[in-house]
Amino acid sequence: MPHPYVLLSAAVSLDGYLDDTGPERLLLSSPADFDRVDEVRASSDAILIGAGTLRADNPRLLVNSPERRAARRAAGKPEYPLKVAVSASGELDPEAPFWHTGGEKVLYTTDEGALRLRRTGLAADVVPLGAELDWPRLLEHLHDVRGVRRLMVEGGGTVHTQLLRQQLADEVQLVLAPLFVGDPDAPRLFGPGTYQGGRLRLMETRTIEDVVLVRYEPTAPGTAGRAAPADRHWLRIACELAAQCPPSRTAFSVGAVVVAADGTELARGYSREGDDPFVHAEEAALAKVDPADPRLPDATVYSSLEPCARRASRPRPCARLILDAGVRRVVTAWREPDTFVEGADGTGVLAAAGAVVVVVPEFEERATEPNRHLFG
Repeated sequence: MPHPYVLLSAAVSLDGYLDDTGPERLLLSSPADFDRVDEVRASSDAILIGAGTLRADNPRLLVNSPERRAARRAAGKPEYPLKVAVSASGELDPEAPFWHTGGEKVLYTTDEGALRLRRTGLAADVVPLGAELDWPRLLEHLHDVRGVRRLMVEGGGTVHTQLLRQQLADEVQLVLAPLFVGDPDAPRLFGPGTYQGGRLRLMETRTIEDVVLVRYEPTAPGTAGRAAPADRHWLRIACELAAQCPPSRTAFSVGAVVVAADGTELARGYSREGDDPFVHAEEAALAKVDPADPRLPDATVYSSLEPCARRASRPRPCARLILDAGVRRVVTAWREPDTFVEGADGTGVLAAAGAVVVVVPEFEERATEPNRHLFG
């Protein structure tokens, strides 16, 4: 199911703390950075915080700039983004300013928490997620029911940790403040646990007065049948490669990328690449990888079009090439239509051999764009 674009936002000390243990909130950002955060809020459809942050900081989570609020209204959006809180227990103060400022609010909780909250008359739409908090279900509800396409998450550390560990965060925006906290009892940004492998990709660094903004995105492919944020990144690249194909009236334009489990790109290719008018995208990409590369069995092949199950130009179709390379996970945007091969089913060939195929339909339009001439 599609999710919103999830952006994690936080400011930390140089030693990784979100706050100290004093009675007042430790201000880590600079005035100019607070204004940047206001701009990010204004560009978001919703802003989410956890119950711990709500209790500790008592935030309002507003867009403070009148100009930015006016721009939202002019674009046909609500003046304020949807405010989202998450609490498993439902033990929240219904009089907190969070519930009585800004626009619409929604609270995600457990079934037990929902029973408790409904007795308090909380000024929010209360959505139970079952016996436990279910982050994928929460994000699906925000996307499908509330129309949220861009979600800003402002904490706290527990929420950030859970979203990262479950591979549900598309971007991390981290501000480094030039000070140390050093108190082992103070809250830290990220807790212990199993995170994605490999290195994140640096998207931006920026100096803002005396703090530094860094933006990262994950690179490690997802696992099994669920699409992770990094899967969308790599599939987007595959679709961009498809646009580089020499046009043809007798074959699809397809792009492909082979990515190791730690997020390292092994190879990329596209249909009719180089001097070969018959080469397919997956074939072109896999030809650039050493067949003995030990990373192949745990790699993911991203293809803008479902790998072919039958072809006339080569003895082995792309689905078989992928299996013979040892790859057992494929992410694609578009199932092959009957344009050239009736009943094409590369997914079936892959699945029958134990491979996992993930279709991400939100990229279908991008994948079909270079092929529109084939459909009249």
